[in-house]
Amino acid sequence: MKALRFGRNAAIAVISAGALALTACGSDNPTGAAPASTTASGPQVTGTLTGIGASSTGAAMDAWKAGFSSANTGATVQYSPDGSGAGRKAIIDGSAQFAGSDAYLKDEEVVSSQAQCGPEGALNIPVYISPIAVAFNLPDIKELNLDAVTVAKIFRGEIATWNDPAIAALNPNATLPDLAVTPVNRSDDSGTTTNFTEYLAAAAPEVWTDKAAGIWPATLQGENAKGTSGVVKTVTDTPGAVTYADDSAVSGKLGTAQIKVGSEFVKISAEAAAKAVEAGKPVEGRSANDVAIKLDRTTTVPGAYPVVLVSYHVVCSSYADQKTVDLVKAFENYVVSEAGQKTAADAAKSAPLSKNLQDKAIAAIASVKVKA
Repeated sequence: MKALRFGRNAAIAVISAGALALTACGSDNPTGAAPASTTASGPQVTGTLTGIGASSTGAAMDAWKAGFSSANTGATVQYSPDGSGAGRKAIIDGSAQFAGSDAYLKDEEVVSSQAQCGPEGALNIPVYISPIAVAFNLPDIKELNLDAVTVAKIFRGEIATWNDPAIAALNPNATLPDLAVTPVNRSDDSGTTTNFTEYLAAAAPEVWTDKAAGIWPATLQGENAKGTSGVVKTVTDTPGAVTYADDSAVSGKLGTAQIKVGSEFVKISAEAAAKAVEAGKPVEGRSANDVAIKLDRTTTVPGAYPVVLVSYHVVCSSYADQKTVDLVKAFENYVVSEAGQKTAADAAKSAPLSKNLQDKAIAAIASVKVKA
């Protein structure tokens, strides 16, 4: 199956007639930057759209909500960042009209969603690409080189102090403190955890013997906290602590690791995350309108950062009424538009969707319909 091709600077396709090309304006712009001059290419919509899901996309979601509402004065998007697992449950049981998830629906979840979403079930639409930082709180150290095996040992509790020989060997020029390592993991069902443990299981299988999952292995000791903001706060307040979190949440607050890929250590960035996603392939066995991506966690592509997440908006393939269909389509078309992706990149340092992936997302959104 042909690999999806991504590039941060890829040209953006023109959105179809029903799509919106909007951006946040005035004081609603979370970046404080001057908004782009854009207008809606379709009629305004009204009503309230409810979503539940990933906390990692918080900055991007705030920007999307502001941009969408500023161009649709009668429309509101409500979003509760309760975690990817909560979002997927909500779209399946009908308590939300869309879900945010840093992990695509499993095959059995697609089947379960058919009761609420019709025979085609729910659809995974990629909206956000971002690196996951291995973030730490060490005095006077803002960057370390780490490989997959060492990261796995840190989070399994097999490395007790920061001046351990394994870390020192990767960082010969660093003055490492004799300070206890305190791993901090997510306490909730998290797509970020899914992506992080998927990387460890693939890149360091001899150390990380647990399967990739959204819930942290109960056998492992350490601190835990709910949500992206919870783990970042815990690490910020705890010298020697280390966690995994969306890079937008830790930038400027904590030190971050450069991850070894092939023979080089790759610095965390949106561009490096996009390069890793380029090696991804469509998930097999899905409907033509599902855009779930299988990532290659062991890529050796130069400059690729494989500890990456692709966050999805999970929507029903069909809804009970036309008003809901119109709201879902309008919001999602804005999110994947050039303006929506730029807004997210400005707010969260995410990598904009490539033309190829954006085209697939637009086609998936266009397929959403009223239940027969």
